[in-house]
Amino acid sequence: MKISREVKTGILVLLGIILLYYGFNYLKGRDLFNSSLTFYTEYENVEGLVPSTPVTINGLNVGKVTSIDFKGDGSGKLKIKLLVDSKFEFSKNSSAELYETGLIGGKAIAIVPAFDGAEKAKNNDVLKGSIKAGLSELVNQRLTPLQEKIEVMMVGADDLLANLNDVFDDKTKANLRASIAGLNDVMINFKNTSNSLNTLLVNNEEKLSNTLSNVDIISSNLSKTSEQLANSNLDETIKSIETTIQNFNSISNKIKNGEGSIGKLMEDDGLYNNLEGASLQLEQLLEDMKLNPKRYVHFSLFGKKPKQYDAEGNEIKN
Repeated sequence: MKISREVKTGILVLLGIILLYYGFNYLKGRDLFNSSLTFYTEYENVEGLVPSTPVTINGLNVGKVTSIDFKGDGSGKLKIKLLVDSKFEFSKNSSAELYETGLIGGKAIAIVPAFDGAEKAKNNDVLKGSIKAGLSELVNQRLTPLQEKIEVMMVGADDLLANLNDVFDDKTKANLRASIAGLNDVMINFKNTSNSLNTLLVNNEEKLSNTLSNVDIISSNLSKTSEQLANSNLDETIKSIETTIQNFNSISNKIKNGEGSIGKLMEDDGLYNNLEGASLQLEQLLEDMKLNPKRYVHFSLFGKKPKQYDAEGNEIKN
């Protein structure tokens, strides 16, 4: 059977239309030869997200974003259409998370599957949308408070510099220069003193060596003396001293209690009074001997009898 040119042309046009339709849908992310499910999700802002962006589950590419458009209810929200391979099943409570693929790689959508035993997601279901903070957003969150702190610190530094300028007037600067110059003189004097000490040590090195040798000898002698003292019979000496002290304490107690001659002498008031009276009488006797020596000493070359006196010093006449 011979096919006419018109039929051939019609078949080619039909095939072209089919290929054009398939290519158009392929470019939009649709696979006509693979069974897939369509899901929807909503976001406030999808900056960086474009059609044909991959849709992943646990990092595995399972679909594409087919369209991005406003929801149309006046809220300004964006409605995202997702085409997902139907072989993977998950709960309708799963969420579609918008995340950054890198610093310059744009954004993608990851389905976070939920396995909570609820009804599995079906075609044209709406998944809950969520946004995962990206690196740039985290950097902004960290830099914003840091920027505020830096601004506050700069203001404080400005005030500090202003206060320093007020403090360091011309007079203060002059005093500070003078102090630094004085410090330089002190360092020079210290250096000269150090050089003098070095010279003194060098000149008296032999004397210092002899002195250290003598100190070493003295230390050795002290060590030997300490050893000899340690080896001596100190215990018996200490015991003898303790015995002597005890005896002395015993004698002291006896004297205090009036025992013995010394104790009686110290404790007996009568003996003291008698001694005091005898001392007084002796003193009176000596005084009387000075005033009337003839009463006590009689001397005569011719045998004359001595005169007699009474107790009151009057001469007794026969």
